[in-house]
Amino acid sequence: MSETPKALVAGVDVGGTFTDLVLLDLGTGAVRLAKTLTTVDNQAFGVLAALDAAGADIPALDLIVHGTTTTTNAVLERNLSRTGLITTRGFRDVLELGRRTRPAPYGMTGVFRPIIPRDLRLEVAERMDAAGEVVTALDEAGVRDAARALLAADCESLVIHFLHAYANPAHERRAAEIAAQIWPNDYITMGHALLSESREFERGVTAAVNASVRPLLQRYLERLGTELSRRGYRNEVLVMTGNGGMVSARLVAREAVKTVMSGPASGVMAAAYTGRRAGVENLISYDMGGTSTDVALIKGAEPAVSNEIEIEYAMPIHVPMVDVRTVGAGGGSIARVDQAGLLQVGPSSAGAAPGPICYGRGGMAPTISDANLILGRLDAARLNAVETPVPLEAIRAIFQAELGDPLGLDADGAAAAVLKVANARMAGAVRMVSVSLGEDPRDFALFAFGGAGPLHATALARELGVPRVLVPARPGITNALGCVVADLRHDFVTTLNQPLDLADMARVHAIFAEQIAEGRRLVGKERVGVETVREVHSVDMQFVGQTHLLRVALATPTPGRDELRRLFEQVYFNRFRVELPEIRANLVNLNTSVIGARPEIDLSALIDPAGRRATLAEARTGLRPVWFDGGRSGGGWRDTPIYWRDWLPVDLRLDGPAVIEQMDATIVIEPGDRAAGDAGGNIFITVGGAAP
Repeated sequence: MSETPKALVAGVDVGGTFTDLVLLDLGTGAVRLAKTLTTVDNQAFGVLAALDAAGADIPALDLIVHGTTTTTNAVLERNLSRTGLITTRGFRDVLELGRRTRPAPYGMTGVFRPIIPRDLRLEVAERMDAAGEVVTALDEAGVRDAARALLAADCESLVIHFLHAYANPAHERRAAEIAAQIWPNDYITMGHALLSESREFERGVTAAVNASVRPLLQRYLERLGTELSRRGYRNEVLVMTGNGGMVSARLVAREAVKTVMSGPASGVMAAAYTGRRAGVENLISYDMGGTSTDVALIKGAEPAVSNEIEIEYAMPIHVPMVDVRTVGAGGGSIARVDQAGLLQVGPSSAGAAPGPICYGRGGMAPTISDANLILGRLDAARLNAVETPVPLEAIRAIFQAELGDPLGLDADGAAAAVLKVANARMAGAVRMVSVSLGEDPRDFALFAFGGAGPLHATALARELGVPRVLVPARPGITNALGCVVADLRHDFVTTLNQPLDLADMARVHAIFAEQIAEGRRLVGKERVGVETVREVHSVDMQFVGQTHLLRVALATPTPGRDELRRLFEQVYFNRFRVELPEIRANLVNLNTSVIGARPEIDLSALIDPAGRRATLAEARTGLRPVWFDGGRSGGGWRDTPIYWRDWLPVDLRLDGPAVIEQMDATIVIEPGDRAAGDAGGNIFITVGGAAP
């Protein structure tokens, strides 16, 4: 399974504001980077612009790995293909009834729109019971009539979702065969094929999302492939998936839902990879970009993967994905004073167009990036993609009028308040992936990346009690780096949903063996070779009568019954600090991840060793006043030295306050903190670790 490392590999990540690229020559170790504006109307042009900006010889490229927001944005913005549903008679409203939850904990109002409207959800006679036995035969003529009716209603994509198809998919398969004789394309999704679990709502929503985004993803990848071919590219394009792996562009569109959260997942994989090479395997990844902030938990260099992700209210996507929590707080998040006189930051964003005020592209709403500029934490001369520079006083005047006057603050105070509110929101997201899951943030390092992450990381770490911050060599293009270092990965979930004491353990072992065989077959089909193939196994369990599931990691695909019970009870106790020996355990899902590991990549060349200076003084570029919020040495304005990161000595030792600038990000080191470098080009910041 080994491969000769490809000589030229490009990783491209398309974000809400910027498209980032890292181009690695694995033969020489040379690295080229690019950061260009995302082309929202057609992301393919942004990818090509990034390749051009990096000076890439496109015909000479051996591999392109791509993280995309095409499906994520389509779902969040409801910019979806028109999709129809054929389902069991009496169950057309499953997608709308949901789980009787509500979008906000207080109040009696809320808005929910199902992915597929009711008039495009048609019923046919058929029925399986929970054991997979036929109760009502499939009405094949009814399937034909429903498919024709949905075509007449201008549906482009089709979902076939029958009750209990996870137990016996025969009716779904036959209905798909009938529909395929009528449907003009292959955009037909069977619910059981994506997700073999018992919950009809979750399985139906997952299938509906897949069908609704599949045409969009396929068209985008075809456009990208066509443009690359015109430029002479003849090799494979791999697409990042939400589980942190990658799949060939030839195969990925059929299961398009798996690319939702593709971009955030690539950043988490890069964090895990970088942390492992730096000797720090327990991390909280913190990715603050232009539109949002994504956080995830990494233990033992393995990101947490969940098939219980809800991308927005009543939108569960139950395929395995890296467990990333997102809040609407990015550099472009808009600050405003609401009707109650309270300062709000996000989730509305200025995005790439018009962007923050300081981008000079017509934006007039105050944002987090503008607040950092006012407070001296950003240098207007080093901002990326600025078309027409905006005078600082003009930005201050907008902050004064829009925020300061309503809040009774001056412009500086308003900017400081914006940062405090944004940091509080981001701290809440970190608690969601740590404290709420029974983990103590103090046991982890904060891995700060994204264009804006290192600006806020130390303040966030202090708020959470996290002792150390790890800033990688290229924080602003870490998501693109994740595309390069990610492995091939295929995940499988099979539902049993039986009390553990009644489960047939021979069948459990056989299912794991089937998952392993299928995963290895799929890895073998990819045109990109791997060094090794490994499997990761787990089960989802609950106590009988409970609804929430807990993931239980397994060391072997042949666990014993007593072993499963012991492991589950330990996981339950670790989460809830209570034992329930009198209640039976329920074995719900069997999970396997088959991972094809690609060759290791040396990250030390991300910062050119030839550009390093011998002393810290030689890396210093200036001095400017910067505002800080507290710290051991107090808050307020401080004259702060500015450094260029590419010039810093490898054995960096630096006490805050300091600002470190680089092409793709800016790092703020608070007063009282200490920074140190390592051989991999990373910077470790110890919160409160400066010499007294």
